[in-house]
Amino acid sequence: MSAHFQTVALVGRYADAPVAEAMAALATNAAERGIRVYVDRSNTAAFQAPVERVDESAFADSAQLLVAVGGDGTLLHAARLAYSRDLPLLGINRGRLGFLADVAAAEMLERFGDVLAGRYSRDVRHLLAACLHGPDGAERRAVALNDVVVQKWETGRMLDFETWIDGRYVNTHGGDGLVAATSTGSTAYALSCGGPIIQPDLDALVLAPICPHTLSDRPIVVSRRCEIEVRLVPRAATKAQVTCDGVVLGDLEPEARLTIGPAPERVTLLHPPGYDYYRILRSKLHWGRGARHAHPET
Repeated sequence: MSAHFQTVALVGRYADAPVAEAMAALATNAAERGIRVYVDRSNTAAFQAPVERVDESAFADSAQLLVAVGGDGTLLHAARLAYSRDLPLLGINRGRLGFLADVAAAEMLERFGDVLAGRYSRDVRHLLAACLHGPDGAERRAVALNDVVVQKWETGRMLDFETWIDGRYVNTHGGDGLVAATSTGSTAYALSCGGPIIQPDLDALVLAPICPHTLSDRPIVVSRRCEIEVRLVPRAATKAQVTCDGVVLGDLEPEARLTIGPAPERVTLLHPPGYDYYRILRSKLHWGRGARHAHPET
């Protein structure tokens, strides 16, 4: 049977032995099917199969499928390489939680083979766009699959900041910061801030305060299409930093503002047959593990 994809790029932290072993096995499996395999030029891991080493920034131009081997952090990194060309992503979990990298190591080659043969479902995830508007008029933009985070930086003092939604004032917060998460990112940082788990295909956005000073300051869910604005209230010895999926966008100064809204870019995840979002939740969050309530599929 001919392969559905003719070129595949592998992304992973090859210095981690389990990741390097998995990448080598995937490369061999793909090469046996006549598929060209790309890895980053800096990848010094040993491969038994022929691979082509190129700059990973060229993966979107060279490959038809991007495979992230590792945890969700690796997949988020791969997403930054893929979204400009809507290059589809497959996540092989060699990390810890793996809400996004959902293919288990034990079934890696079988599921990889399913995808290469065209047996998969497409799961389109929308991104957030964050823009820092500096006091001098300069703008810095980035996108995020999981979340945009405003947090205190290099200080032990809490932040005071305002939030606005579609031009309407919402609240003045005191605390360590704010997480604006997509439905995809609702199981990431926002979850540890008490935010809800949102089914990934819902067009929603979570705003979750980080360690709020007031207990009534709770996470809220709004439409992903809303425009969020965050302004830092001037206060001595405070400093805020903005990150998008863990990558620093810049500092939020009292004279600046941060806007967050829907991005035109998107990321397409591929899921092999048998993918079940709720099964992943049960597995990762240890739901239904009690003897009285255990389910046969858990």
